[in-house]
Amino acid sequence: MSSPLLGEFLRSRGVTRRDFLQFCTTTAALMGLSPALVPRVAAALAQARRPSVIWLPFQECTGCTESITRAHGSTLESLIFQGISLDYQHTLQAAAGDAAERARETAMQENWGRYLLIVDGSIPTGNKGFSSIAGRDNLSLLQEAARGAAAIVALGSCAAFGGIPGANPNPTGAVPVSAIVKDKPIINVSGCPPIPVVITGVLTQYLTFGKLPELDALGRPRSFYGQTIHDRCYRRPFYERGQFADSFDDEGARQGWCLYKLGCRGPTTHNACATVKWNDGTSFPIEAGHGCIGCSEPGFWDKGGFYQPLSTGQWGSARTLGVAVGVGTALGVASAALARKRQKDAEGA
Repeated sequence: MSSPLLGEFLRSRGVTRRDFLQFCTTTAALMGLSPALVPRVAAALAQARRPSVIWLPFQECTGCTESITRAHGSTLESLIFQGISLDYQHTLQAAAGDAAERARETAMQENWGRYLLIVDGSIPTGNKGFSSIAGRDNLSLLQEAARGAAAIVALGSCAAFGGIPGANPNPTGAVPVSAIVKDKPIINVSGCPPIPVVITGVLTQYLTFGKLPELDALGRPRSFYGQTIHDRCYRRPFYERGQFADSFDDEGARQGWCLYKLGCRGPTTHNACATVKWNDGTSFPIEAGHGCIGCSEPGFWDKGGFYQPLSTGQWGSARTLGVAVGVGTALGVASAALARKRQKDAEGA
């Protein structure tokens, strides 16, 4: 028996046509699609069959799962996760033990060549005993599941780039999905954890157009990772004026000045945190007063202290950034001096 159409399934769950169109409009905007394509997105989603999704957790902390499942009402996350058939996911499934493994095997057999494979966590290659599920090592599970997958989503920086398990000295020989699987399309949704709407946007793109979105050089969806956090940061004007906080409790910090000198890696980190934000669009780390740690970039854990300014030894573009900071500081000092002179002239007049 075939699964119901996605549109039918959502209607059965009380999702109105208006809510569905609003979801399609928002998703199209997040993916950088023209508003003219919204009807096509809606029509394609409504007629799509609920895809089978198999989610394999390897060397991970469950943070990616926690992030993705933080839905608020009829949001993108809740809508899209009602729209897929999540046939295997350790944290969310009711089954356990042999029943869970049989569910995974059945889903793979019935949807061979069509299911989406989500991988959460890095894969240990140093020793088969480092991490296992139901008595099987992570590497063999990935290789088996990848063979029948239509595409693979490497969810989180551990699956995309090796993440914290792959940090020096990397005792487990942790590697990303792309180091193991070479013959399937892979999309890296990096972040520690990733932003929830990024993965839902990827799934919607796949359901709508039958293909993965345009990717950057690191295999990440360009619509979400095409700009640095610095590009869209609300503190950017302070950076341009050379106004930087020197400590987390000085006057600059209280005034919301740029956190570059306190180690913020926003200028070299590609992600949508500054625009999409977290917790239903409430905030993001920089808005909460903490600099970006660059968690969506490869090797972020090994690139120096999180509270030290960027240096040429850590980041390739730091030399340019250093010049920019120097110029910005000089401009800020000059602007302040000019303002003081104008005030004195006005008082003298």
